[in-house]
Amino acid sequence: MKNKVNLWGTHGATILGISLVLFMLGLLLTIEYHSYRLTHDAQERITYKVDLSPDVSDSLALALKADIAKMEVVKQVDYISKDQAAKIFSQELDEDFIDFAGYNPLYPSLMVNFNVALLPDNSSETLDAFCAEMRRHNFVTGVAYQENIVNDLRGIFYKLSWFLIVFVALLLVITIVLISSLIRIALFSRRDTIATMRLVGAKSSFISRPFRLRSLAYGAIGGFIADVLIAVTLWAFSNQFGVDLLAQTHLLWYALIAVAVILVGIIISYLATIATVRRYTRKIEN
Repeated sequence: MKNKVNLWGTHGATILGISLVLFMLGLLLTIEYHSYRLTHDAQERITYKVDLSPDVSDSLALALKADIAKMEVVKQVDYISKDQAAKIFSQELDEDFIDFAGYNPLYPSLMVNFNVALLPDNSSETLDAFCAEMRRHNFVTGVAYQENIVNDLRGIFYKLSWFLIVFVALLLVITIVLISSLIRIALFSRRDTIATMRLVGAKSSFISRPFRLRSLAYGAIGGFIADVLIAVTLWAFSNQFGVDLLAQTHLLWYALIAVAVILVGIIISYLATIATVRRYTRKIEN
């Protein structure tokens, strides 16, 4: 009875250890996804303002808008006429500034947002080329954008991406070591069974078969528990801080992360079990 309790305790401790390690790995992958998404959303909200001459016709401005919209890297382009610009500015001031100034000093403009996901690695060169192309039109007076913010966001995203990638790689190595150790501890409790099977002539493949099947169960159950913990964490964080982390746009990526966590648990548990059983059988033979 005592051995049976100890055996179930070993199984439970192994699965719990695997679950916690995979939970940390999955949570870090989720943070990597959201940092990537938030940084790209911030970059796409940066608007490039193409200022047009005040006497440009609407047809000419709309033709340029159509040409810009055809560019593959452009996500959205809006045309704001002089009258629309004056209306927006009056709403911000909460008074009609044209009555005070006597005329409309604002220029028409095109507001351009880029699809960051489609920009090449040398995005700065592409954006500079876009600005140069716009300035070739004689009715374009200039292209304005917050260059410092653009450069800062690129630098932050680059550093954050590499930091998280290195951290995920390190955590994956730690995951492999910890899960391997847990599997070795679980197999160590069955070392007498392995020795007996080996002494009666059982081959290594036959000895490792039940342990390999059990390792698949360890990895699958541990990964499933880790996914449940990640889901609960996201739900609690979303409700506590009012952040919409459970939107449908995230569900596909959450599903991919959940599958990846289970697969990592299964693969590492399986490989660790094979290596451990071989080590024990070689010790017996020697």
